[in-house]
Amino acid sequence: MMSQWLIMFGIAVVTGIAFAIPVILLYRRRMRQLLSSMDDMLNNAIDDDFSEGCFDESALSAVETKLARFLAFCAVSSKNLTNEKENIESLISDISHQTKTAVANILLYTQLLEEERLPQDCVEYVNTLSAQAKKLDFLIQALVKTSRLESGIITVQPQRDSVQKLLERAITQVSPRAKEKEITIQLESTDGIAYYDPKWTIEAVYNVLDNAVKYSPMQGSIKIKTIPYELFFRIDITDQGIGITEDEQSKIFTRFYRSSATNVQEGMGLGLFLAREILSTGGGYIKVASKLGQGSTFSIFLAAGEK
Repeated sequence: MMSQWLIMFGIAVVTGIAFAIPVILLYRRRMRQLLSSMDDMLNNAIDDDFSEGCFDESALSAVETKLARFLAFCAVSSKNLTNEKENIESLISDISHQTKTAVANILLYTQLLEEERLPQDCVEYVNTLSAQAKKLDFLIQALVKTSRLESGIITVQPQRDSVQKLLERAITQVSPRAKEKEITIQLESTDGIAYYDPKWTIEAVYNVLDNAVKYSPMQGSIKIKTIPYELFFRIDITDQGIGITEDEQSKIFTRFYRSSATNVQEGMGLGLFLAREILSTGGGYIKVASKLGQGSTFSIFLAAGEK
């Protein structure tokens, strides 16, 4: 009796397996077809050639419908972002154009007044007006540059070039201010190659050097050292300035940040912020090491280029 039950159980198992194998194979075949269809749908969506092809109640049809709705939503969002970017670009251009003419006229007339013989108190007023007009001109230009970088209107395009050339051009721009304070800038000779945007990266390095000159004492010195790495080319700019407290070192790269210790110096808190934006957009970065009263070292990292 037991043997008969075992035989019947074995027959049932064999029959079940024989029936299950085709079902499993059919299921796997349908899954492959479904995945293949979804792959085609995604490829068509990437190529902007997607259209719904099924109108039944299958899972594939449901996926197609949801994908179509998602793509339609993405298209609307993309269009809205494009319109907003164009509006921002137009607004920035208008601000730049309208303020440029006004500030240029103010600077022109203050220069004409400076050439006239004026009472001493009037001379002081004219000098103050000229200084404030120059500050306003710098602020507007910095804001326009920052806005264009952040909105993607201006693109940083790194290219392979000499680091020596980059540093020499930045030093040339900052030299007049350094000479006023009798500050020497010591540049370590280097034949390194890096990837950077010739126009914008020079402005970033200049902003760092300008800060170093601004906060260094009279007859001080600024040292520029270069260190090549495998992936990055490092530029260290070390000054003899007032230094930066540890809790402020992460804040100095934010827009309009001004430490209470720097209130006696002119500035608007945009130079380092703009430098960070330029470098990060070009694939580099910047960091600082400093102690209060012991100067600062700003390290600029650019993508390394083969010699």
